[in-house]
This record gives sequence, C-alpha cells and structure tokens, in this order.
Amino acid sequence: MLALAIVCQLSALAFAPLILVQPVGAISLVITTLLNARISGHKPTTRSVRSIIACVGGIFVFVTIAAFVATETPLTSGQLLTVLIMLAVVLVVLATAWVLPRKRAHPLFYIVASGILYGFVATLAKIVIKRVQVWDIDAMTIVCLIGLLLAAGLGAYFVQTAYSVGPPDLVIAGLTVVDPMVAVLIGLTVLKEAATAGVWAYVGFGIAGAIAIYGVFSLARNHPQVISDSQELPIRRGSDGSGPGKPRR
Repeated sequence: MLALAIVCQLSALAFAPLILVQPVGAISLVITTLLNARISGHKPTTRSVRSIIACVGGIFVFVTIAAFVATETPLTSGQLLTVLIMLAVVLVVLATAWVLPRKRAHPLFYIVASGILYGFVATLAKIVIKRVQVWDIDAMTIVCLIGLLLAAGLGAYFVQTAYSVGPPDLVIAGLTVVDPMVAVLIGLTVLKEAATAGVWAYVGFGIAGAIAIYGVFSLARNHPQVISDSQELPIRRGSDGSGPGKPRR
C-alpha cells in the first residue's frame, strides 16, 4: 500500500503543481480517525471531531483556491540551489533538536519534524520529475535526488517514532497539515507556482492554513487517547519506600 501510494503521488506530481497535489492527502485523516477509534476503543469526542473538521476544512479551502490559481513555470538552477540550501539548514536544525532533548521530546516534535522533511521530499520529487521530463539530468539533479533520499530516510524515522509515542490519527493530522504547508510555501515562494495569483488568493491561503494549523494543535490537546494516557494512575511507593502504595492521580 505504501509503494502504491508513492507511485500515485509521484504520478500526480508529474501532472499537477505541487501546491495542488500535496494538500489532497487530508482525506487520510478522516480514514485514520475512524480506524483508530475502532481499534483503540477511544471514540472521538466533540472537541476532537471539531479539530479534525478544522484540519480537513482548512486544507480543502486551500486546495480549492490552489486549483484556480496554480501554474507551473520552468525551473531554474537558482531555484534548485535555494531549495537545497533550505533543506541543508532544516536537516542541521532538526538533527540538533533531536540529539539534545530526544528523551523528553513531545510526540508533536516528531510529527512536525517528519512533516517538514516530507514537505521537502515532495518538493524535491517534483523538481526531479520535471527535470527528467525535459531530459535535463545534470549534477544538480543528482544532488536533488540525494537530498530527497536523505530527507525521506530521516523523515521516515521521525514519523515511525511519532507513531510509537502518539495516536495514529494525531500523527496523520500533523502530517496532513505540516507536510503540505511546507511544500506549498516552497511552491509559492521559490518555485513561483502561484505567480499570477492575486492578493485575495494569498489572503485565502493564509486563512485556510491558519485554520488547519489550529486544528492540529487543538487535536493534540483534545485527542481522547492522549487525554486518556495522561490520566493513567501512576503507582506510588509506600510510605516506607519499600513497595507500592495506593495509586494516585
């Protein structure tokens, strides 16, 4: 299923702008939420459902706007170099942030880190595909491919760690927003995929993005499984320190 998903995404990137393709994955949040509720027994609460609606709704509005204003332009070496420099900075920052506080890292850290990296993976995949389509395979294209593999490897580690310390639909919620937001920001600012868009489009992008980001942070606070885990009763040792005493909140 993962391999098929990659093929589908790469095929979509070959035919459509980055700012239109990446956000469409929001549908996965709905599917994951239903599956996780069934498996874990933690039924979605009103607040968590409202958070999910904010995530999916914000992304849906974003994609709708992008469908009307997105355009593709030939890529330049300067644009490729800019993306690679940005990726190098991100890799250094995330690696440092992971090494220092990794034992105390919140699941949201791994979610955001993997989302950022996967945003670069999608961007670099788009760049490599476009270069291959016009048979412009040079040293810069190879460097982009190497950067793609590095980001994909580290991103895979972060996302699997996120799955091991947090509920799957929270992970999907973060990836659904962070991944496309990073890719879209690069698409808008570096790749110029909305060069002909008016001010109204950028205002809409900002509002829709803010709503989706709010949904992720709200879900992180209100997810029933997160709340349940935080309220588990720890075992307190007896007053003489020799053994367990009564549980307390």
